[in-house]
Amino acid sequence: MTFIDQLGAAERQNQSLLCVGLDPDPAKFPLHWRGDASKIFPFCAAIVEACADLVIAFKPQIAYFAAHRAEDQLERLVRYVRQVAPQVPVILDAKRGDIGNTAEQYAIEAFERYGADAVTLSPFMGWDSVQPYLKYHGKGAFLLCRTSNPGGDDLQNQHLQDVPGQPALFEHIAALAQGPWNQNGQLGLVVGATRPSEIERVRTVAPVLPLLIPGVGAQGGDAAATVRAGWRGTEQSTHAPIVVNSSRAIIYADNGTGFAAAARAEALKTRELLHSCRVFSN
Repeated sequence: MTFIDQLGAAERQNQSLLCVGLDPDPAKFPLHWRGDASKIFPFCAAIVEACADLVIAFKPQIAYFAAHRAEDQLERLVRYVRQVAPQVPVILDAKRGDIGNTAEQYAIEAFERYGADAVTLSPFMGWDSVQPYLKYHGKGAFLLCRTSNPGGDDLQNQHLQDVPGQPALFEHIAALAQGPWNQNGQLGLVVGATRPSEIERVRTVAPVLPLLIPGVGAQGGDAAATVRAGWRGTEQSTHAPIVVNSSRAIIYADNGTGFAAAARAEALKTRELLHSCRVFSN
């Protein structure tokens, strides 16, 4: 199955638009593991097991592993997802952005070392920073497009004088991903949940690409507005998938021994909210 196929299958099987972000910070672990980086794998594995039937994807953030020399625990974690949630794709949140041989090595890291199904990329260096990842048949890549951080306005919302229609940079990225760059049919876009009106603009330019949407939960994104802006489909099928990520609000829902059960309860609540907000087309 291609990554896009995996997303569709997980959405149908788990009735979910929710992605759980795995951002393990030992300083925020349950009290009995607080500060112990050797517990990154068991902490994340417990979250995965608790939420396996509730999500469209899991998204480990590589920096939270690398900062604690826990890359080996990340490798184990991806293998564990394959065991307990084989229907759920893994998106490696790495935001890589380089060219030539370096990009090829980053692609090996994402898809061969870690075994991810998709990876997040920065497209700032252009097509040749994206192309090496597309050599991997069926693997996905989400390009940073319109992010939710305040500094996103510094570049992403600037208009391009030399492009017909003078689109904002983020709209131009969406057009490239929808069109000439999408050579393996597996590209998607990252658009922040705190900007639903701009999710709408991205969806207009890229009507069928999957959107990875962080910012629901601890970052304050409006779940209902996010789904209405990005998801398109009927009761029978999805035409334009969205992958709505929540990390801290779920994985740190409780700091006791019941943290996994609390994470499941929060994930279930978020999944139901997202699902209920879909507006069906005719």
